[in-house]
Amino acid sequence: MVASRPVMDRLPLFPDTVSIVDDRLTVGGFSLADLARDFGTPLYLYDRVTMDNAVAAYRQALAAHYPASSQLTYAGKAYLNLAVAQWARESGLWVDCTGAGEIAMTVAGGLPRERILVHGVNKSNADLQAAFERAGTLVVDHLEELEQIAPLTSDSAPELWLRLQPGLAVDTHHAHTQTGQYDSKFGMTREEWREAAVFCRDHHLPLTGIHFHQGSNFRDPEPLLPAIDLALDLAREVGFAGTWHFCPGGGWGMAYHEDELPNPSIESYVRGIAEALTEGCRLRGLDLPQLHLEPGRSLIARAGVAVYRVGARKRRGDHTWLLVDGGLADNPRYALYGARYSALTVAGPGRERVERVHLAGPYCESGDILLKGLMLPKIEAGEWIAVPMSGAYQLSMASNYNGAQRPAVLWLEGGTARLIQRRETPADLLQRDLGKIHNDLP
Repeated sequence: MVASRPVMDRLPLFPDTVSIVDDRLTVGGFSLADLARDFGTPLYLYDRVTMDNAVAAYRQALAAHYPASSQLTYAGKAYLNLAVAQWARESGLWVDCTGAGEIAMTVAGGLPRERILVHGVNKSNADLQAAFERAGTLVVDHLEELEQIAPLTSDSAPELWLRLQPGLAVDTHHAHTQTGQYDSKFGMTREEWREAAVFCRDHHLPLTGIHFHQGSNFRDPEPLLPAIDLALDLAREVGFAGTWHFCPGGGWGMAYHEDELPNPSIESYVRGIAEALTEGCRLRGLDLPQLHLEPGRSLIARAGVAVYRVGARKRRGDHTWLLVDGGLADNPRYALYGARYSALTVAGPGRERVERVHLAGPYCESGDILLKGLMLPKIEAGEWIAVPMSGAYQLSMASNYNGAQRPAVLWLEGGTARLIQRRETPADLLQRDLGKIHNDLP
């Protein structure tokens, strides 16, 4: 079947393997209706082809525009479990971990030590201990952290990068996703960075790189350029030479709604960074560093789709509330950032869009909303709705609010739909609890 024109504006938000077969939405060759029926909803699925294609796009751009070595680091905070860690290992990626928990997941996925990088604003002693035992690189956030690190150093200690706060933010859709400005909690000012570099020299710590990150989900690489210059000035002061590392973070944006399409160009992002770094090093007489990029959402967001079942309909004024079986507990991004999403019906996705709807969940919270003001066909209770761009920063921030049981997750690869995380049960919610009274009551 050829999809009608209205559906085509939203299909680019879905994974690369999306299609419409027999008037039903499919991904990776699987009918979403069949998957929802077999595994229940809410249901999340990840399409490996889309993830691999995103990695390939970054690598092709780096090969074309950066004349020295480079690496891609997957940001674990976007979404990390055993299957994603295994994919990162198979794909030759590094993984950025925040703390001992993500380090443990990455190690369980078989990633070698040299490809585990650790971030964190306020690393605990347990986080640092795990980093020293398991990671190849540790990004230092502040001076006090260096004082914690100094007694731990050994021949097997990870290399250290110092995180710079450049005092320059990028244009994101919400202040909560900006990290490079002066009043941010992240990183060190230039003066603090210089002091940290001296501390590393005096204590013989293995300082090998500089890192900064200005924000998440931005679309214009231009604001990165002055931050790159600032960082290279510090690199020249320290005297980095030979093999050293330069990381301008990540956060390249993606379209979450058809009004935001087309997606910003990965090639233009990489080219802008590569050219600025190459020319900046030439002007300062610096050896070209190994360039590290940290694509988080742009590797995995579009690979993920969430499927929900519609329950009640409520007509209010000029719009309709469609109440579904998921929301805030599996996707808090609307409540946190006012994030904007789109959707298609699983059955008959090309039907005429006749009503403006708000999609909301079952939880006792006014912010329990998935999307607002989207034109959809007339939808009845029992239908399934697919929300694209659900792969990043949703399940990683999921909760058990109202006793919610986090959804099942499927991995689509090579004609197989594999369950990689089962749906939580009420027994899972009680597993950590000890109670204040211990007796023989059931």
